[in-house]
Parts: sequence; structure tokens; C-alpha cells
Amino acid sequence: MLVCDVGMPKMDGYQMIRTLRAKEARGDRLPALALTAFARAEDRKRSLIAGYQAHLAKPFDVGELILVIADLVGRATRGKELA
Repeated sequence: MLVCDVGMPKMDGYQMIRTLRAKEARGDRLPALALTAFARAEDRKRSLIAGYQAHLAKPFDVGELILVIADLVGRATRGKELA
């Protein structure tokens, strides 16, 4: 599970997830959440297009963070069971 801020120095989170996705083996996708202050609909869309499976804007509710992580990990686990 990767939880990553989008606004990072040197390599932003969009560039980082694209680099990670390019190196992943086929069918072996790491669950990834963009956690960011960029909260507009366009920012969410950009995160998903870049390769994150979810986008959570700051400030966030801890309960929501836990639910999003559980959902992403659950989806990844179910995907591996089906393979």
C-alpha cells in the first residue's frame, strides 16, 4: 500500500506514480492513494489518470483514510485471489 503526497520537491507525486507503474510487473499493481492538498475535481482526475486508485484531499478525516486504505487493499487482495 502506497500513501503518497502529490506536492513533493524534485519529483512530484504524479511523476513518482507514473515511474512506479512503468516498472510494475503485469498484474502486480501496488494499491496507491494520493493524499494531497490539491482538492479540486481536476486534481482528483489528474491523480487517477497518473496511476493512483484513490485521491483523498487534506485535511482528511482519519476514519475516511482508514476506509479508503481498507478498500484499496481489499480490492488488491481480491484481484490476486482471482488470478
